[in-house]
Amino acid sequence: MAKRIFIAFAGEDEWARDYLVGQGKNSRTPIDFKDMSIPKPFDSKWKTQCREVIKTCDGVIAMLSTHTRAADGARWEMQCANDEGIPMIGVHTDKNNKGAIPSELAGRKVIEWTWDGIARWIDSL
Repeated sequence: MAKRIFIAFAGEDEWARDYLVGQGKNSRTPIDFKDMSIPKPFDSKWKTQCREVIKTCDGVIAMLSTHTRAADGARWEMQCANDEGIPMIGVHTDKNNKGAIPSELAGRKVIEWTWDGIARWIDSL
């Protein structure tokens, strides 16, 4: 059965989400990626829908870049995962230009982006 993984990311990092989903399709690990990307500021309806999606997931991957600190939606998604007790990992999108790790990932594992590292975490869920 495929693992349901929510991807939290800053809008500027949509490329990272797309790349991660592409890597997942080439993996032997069955994964069903989810996200709630929106083109405009989020509202209470979006938050309710997003929380429902996150609650159905086995884990959350938080894509980390220099944009994450200012990404209110992504940080809210991370906090939602914390509130719902969903396992979460942070993944740096650029090993040479890492952004600050947001407080929502306190006590959580944070790794550099390697498919082996991501797949091991997903397999552990």
